[in-house]
Amino acid sequence: MSDAKKLAAEKAIDYVQDGMIVGVGTGSTVAYFIDALAAWKDRIAGAVSSSEQSTARLQAHGIEVIDLNAAGPLALYVDGADECDGHKRLIKGGGAALTREKIIAEASARFVCIIDPSKQVDVLGRFPLPVEVIPMARSLVAREILRMTGGQPVWRDGVITDNGNVILDVHNLSITDPVAMERELNQIPGVVSVGLFARRPADVVIVGGQPPRVL
Repeated sequence: MSDAKKLAAEKAIDYVQDGMIVGVGTGSTVAYFIDALAAWKDRIAGAVSSSEQSTARLQAHGIEVIDLNAAGPLALYVDGADECDGHKRLIKGGGAALTREKIIAEASARFVCIIDPSKQVDVLGRFPLPVEVIPMARSLVAREILRMTGGQPVWRDGVITDNGNVILDVHNLSITDPVAMERELNQIPGVVSVGLFARRPADVVIVGGQPPRVL
């Protein structure tokens, strides 16, 4: 699937314009986008990064990384996904960067999601749903998620987010109303962010292939 990821990432360069500050996500597909963006480093104003991992890769290419507070509203955000349904709603957070990714998506006028074909699903939930949680609330949140959804929360042991929090991955879900589930899970005290990108879905989805498909 690496070829499909690379093709999707390179197609996303079509949305980059001179002078932009580009929002950049996290993950293996985004790494290809960052590599392609390197050719634009003298034409863009910089990038806003969703993770320390992406920041290091951007800086290695000589692309200036700008704090979102200084950048203000963004024209473009490019990121991958762990799942994508037919309405461009997503599950994200396999790389534990979901909170910063969600913030940058909210700040961006256009969210371009780059995926390989294996990430397309009819109903979200086959991929375990990541939830970022304040550490002291981990057990409380897990009990509430089990009660509310019937899904099985599993602590992603040994993983600490860039924000200093932990991840619960919720298994055995079939998410027929992702907007409602996103809203309800966000109300649990201790939840920082939910890996459902449904209230603010992608605007454009690029599926890697020969040629890439734009949805």
